[in-house]
Amino acid sequence: MTDTSNTRPADSEVQAPRQSRLHRLMRYLPLIAPVLLWTVPCGVLLHTGQHWPLPVATGGTALFAFGLAGMPLAMVRGHGRRQQDWAAIVGDTLLGASWVLFTWSVLLGVLLRLALTVTGVGDSQDRARIVTWAVLGTAAVLLAWGYVEARRVPRVRRLDVQLPRLGAGLDGTRVVLITDTHYGPLDRARWSARVCETVNTLEADLVCHTGDIADGTAERRRAQAVPLATVRATRARVYVTGNHEYYTEAQGWVDLMDELGWEPLRNRHLLLERGGDTLVVAGVDDVTAESSGLAGHGAHLAGALNGADPDLPVLLLAHQPKFVDRAAADGIDLQLSGHTHGGQIWPFHHLVRIDQPAVAGLSRHGARTLLYTSRGTGFWGPPFRVFAPSEITLLVLRSPHLPTSP
Repeated sequence: MTDTSNTRPADSEVQAPRQSRLHRLMRYLPLIAPVLLWTVPCGVLLHTGQHWPLPVATGGTALFAFGLAGMPLAMVRGHGRRQQDWAAIVGDTLLGASWVLFTWSVLLGVLLRLALTVTGVGDSQDRARIVTWAVLGTAAVLLAWGYVEARRVPRVRRLDVQLPRLGAGLDGTRVVLITDTHYGPLDRARWSARVCETVNTLEADLVCHTGDIADGTAERRRAQAVPLATVRATRARVYVTGNHEYYTEAQGWVDLMDELGWEPLRNRHLLLERGGDTLVVAGVDDVTAESSGLAGHGAHLAGALNGADPDLPVLLLAHQPKFVDRAAADGIDLQLSGHTHGGQIWPFHHLVRIDQPAVAGLSRHGARTLLYTSRGTGFWGPPFRVFAPSEITLLVLRSPHLPTSP
């Protein structure tokens, strides 16, 4: 096998101008986004024909101004050098709330107002106030529901995945995928233990964690991660790094997972044998590893497959779905990824699609390669999940070389 990261120069040349424009836009996004997230709802809810009494208009505007100033400040204190958990909780909550308010201010601000106008409901002030209360009510319901969705133990998503090269002896192999647990400012040690209990009910042969374990160092989030030591698998528990590990001492997380009994697949593989057949289980560091400055860290598919029989089927762990281009070029059978959270808060998945080839579920890439993208087991930042439920995934591998067993 060879490293295929540079085997498609023509595609790279075509995409380079588009990517460079996107990267330039992304540099300004932290400055533009807070302004839009707070000023648009402020205008729609308070200043587009409602004619609220002066105390209401003034007080409401002051609240939006507080959000606009307070959210970035709290996020910098929470996720920057100081790493203050209380500030991260405040900033992340304001971010999620402002996104929901922004989304539904735009949607209901346009669509509902248009419908009310067409049907002749009330005068302009009546319609404006109806929109305001509709937006506030919708946002309140979605945020309450989204908080419950984010904090609950994920439901198990089960699916059969047929791999043409899988030997008959491996038919029925049970692979459990958890990913993006994001242990962080909100203490989720009890949640972590309950997730592990759920995983143990699935009687897995192989349990995989495809990165983004936590936001913070291994030392700081150790108590939340320790329940991972209780996870059971008949063959192996394997782990690869995600991009968030490289924000805070990735090697510490690799060492802790090793200590907890998980096998860190850092550009290497192991063999899963059953019934006289063999599956190569390989893993690569996250694609951001090379820019982290950590010696020996980087996504190297050739290294992960070094010494593996090229005729054997390969299950690859790679945190980000976009690694599938390299996987498909090398004829990988199945890649397991996370990273996207399924968008986490609708309709953010449309922005995720700009950077990733898949947001959730099973997809085909090239002649052979299947990609499964998990919506994630935990949540990042805002403690909300709206129309993007978390999951623990059970994939049952199927061989075409014998009838499917029940």
